[in-house]
Amino acid sequence: MKIICIGRNYSEHAKELGNEAPKEPLFFLKPDSAILPKRVPFYIPEFTKDLHFEVELLVKINKVGKHIEERFANTYYDKIGLGIDFTARDLQGECKSKGLPWEKAKAFDGSAVFGKEFIDKSEFESVQGIEFSLIKNGVQVQIGNSRDMIFTIDQIISYVSQFFTLKIGDVIYTGTPAGVGPVKIGDKLEGFIGEKQLISLDIK
Repeated sequence: MKIICIGRNYSEHAKELGNEAPKEPLFFLKPDSAILPKRVPFYIPEFTKDLHFEVELLVKINKVGKHIEERFANTYYDKIGLGIDFTARDLQGECKSKGLPWEKAKAFDGSAVFGKEFIDKSEFESVQGIEFSLIKNGVQVQIGNSRDMIFTIDQIISYVSQFFTLKIGDVIYTGTPAGVGPVKIGDKLEGFIGEKQLISLDIK
């Protein structure tokens, strides 16, 4: 499986990191080894001193597709999930300042957290109106809604499929809203779609 991550897909998040909003989807990959096993705490890796959380809606691909037209993209997924994209912000900053790739800041082991389940998209009135949030130590730190995405889910699928064949089981992280921030040992993160809790994660 591939894990495809969309960057800067919420204007306010792009602003908070000092980036311009993109004119086309910005994406990068995580390997399957980045998936944090379920019911396992997240251990902060020793190579970073500034680890950030980024909560995101996930989309799971349900059939093989290449050069998918936007009008057909909705048939290539039927489940929505919630995830956390962990980022070693200090490493990312160093790499970006040197014009280097920054996979080591985004794609390390355990950096891709999946919620406990994926929800059938038929349960939502519209995939362009899904509210989601992240709570750290009992305080809400991020709240987003898919209607605020710069690029919709269907636009993302169509765009990415120009470059990569999408396969059954591939997962797309659709971008994070504003409010990203650091975690430290002892923190607890809880992620929600609406009022449904899908993530409960201890930081070690």
